[in-house]
Amino acid sequence: MGGRAGCARAPAIGVRFVRIAGSGYTARVQATAVTPEAPISEASTPIIDARDITKRYGDGKATKVAVDGVSLQVARGDFLAIVGPSGCGKSTLLGILGCLDRSFEGRLSLFGADVRAMRDADLAGLRGGKIGFVFQAFHLLGHVNARDNVLAPLLFLREARDAARMRKRADDLLAEVGLGGRGDEMPSTLSGGERQRLAVARALLLEPELLLCDEPTGNLDLATGRSVTELFGRLHRERGLTLVAVTHEEQLAEAATSIVRLSAGRVVEANTTVEAEVAVGDGATAADGEAGAGSVADDVGAAAAGGEGG
Repeated sequence: MGGRAGCARAPAIGVRFVRIAGSGYTARVQATAVTPEAPISEASTPIIDARDITKRYGDGKATKVAVDGVSLQVARGDFLAIVGPSGCGKSTLLGILGCLDRSFEGRLSLFGADVRAMRDADLAGLRGGKIGFVFQAFHLLGHVNARDNVLAPLLFLREARDAARMRKRADDLLAEVGLGGRGDEMPSTLSGGERQRLAVARALLLEPELLLCDEPTGNLDLATGRSVTELFGRLHRERGLTLVAVTHEEQLAEAATSIVRLSAGRVVEANTTVEAEVAVGDGATAADGEAGAGSVADDVGAAAAGGEGG
């Protein structure tokens, strides 16, 4: 439960604190401008609300816990990096968050809807219409050109889209990711970084609200990975796109607005990389707000202290 501290002359800053279950950490994952008198809107509903997510493989003594009691929220417009070494459960967690794996324990809501209560057809529509995926291995179609790779998500839609309009959108997306004028080229002629940019363009075709990225720079050299990281940062800033990226590379993590670190399936650290000068509640400090946070999340109203920093 949380309250709001209003200011008669200026909008407040709504700050969401997340208590990570079992870790002892509390993280501020997003700050969004709100007016004190305004009712809570759909924009204030977390895009991702995961509670006590656990994933087990095997039975009996052979049981392996890949994700162990992870709770987190991702607010609209956030850029969250889930960081950890290979085998820590971060890709498994991302698959759960993206509804690619439903055999988990705990509770998961996406866009305010309980995933467990959704039919398969509804989940497929959610994945196709609101979520874009970018994978480490690109997963491009080698027998068609770049433009047709961008258009590939149309193959899974039940309703037809205007072909000319979608073709133009594909070309516009190729230009946006730095591949303008190269729609007729085959994936085999592209470098690793260009293939990943092509995969990003494909993920954006249906205008998703959430982009999930699984080790998107894992197959790239340092310089190429930096250029792809800059692309994600630009998409976040200019489009207001919500991103969740799984990575073991600090370069990508540093581009995010908040970070959750995993080890052996558990959250061991959670913090924000973007600092804001805010006062929590009625003159309390941010530390006071964290100490009073709830078991999963509290909305804490905070008056802007000279605007948002950084």
